[in-house]
Amino acid sequence: MKYLSILLLTMNLIACKQSSSINSNKMDLSVITNNNVKNAIAALQSGDRSWYNYFTSNPTMTDDGNPKDFHDFFNHALGKEKFLTIDKVENNGKSITGDFDAGMWGTFKVYFKFHENSEGKFDRLDIGQVSKLN
Repeated sequence: MKYLSILLLTMNLIACKQSSSINSNKMDLSVITNNNVKNAIAALQSGDRSWYNYFTSNPTMTDDGNPKDFHDFFNHALGKEKFLTIDKVENNGKSITGDFDAGMWGTFKVYFKFHENSEGKFDRLDIGQVSKLN
């Protein structure tokens, strides 16, 4: 919860400062090769609640390795946090790395790792700062 609060506060401060540059530069999502990930990220980018449709009803989530409640996390983050760049796509398009605007928490490089079940829904999402992987 502490990390989420810091993340949301930082995202709000940065979003206010960078709103004109973010709005004028639409990010190209075509580099994401997994269509479900691409569509989910498009929903995240626009703050669209259809983001939830790409996941099972109760997906597992971690943030920097710490378990999080997926719905609680994104009920606060959706529409306030987004990728600024997509720098790397791996694992058949299910792992992406890029610069992320986390509002009041700042802008930093993150990873999103989507885990897809046999029905094509994501049942797990691991996110975190790239620097914490090292």
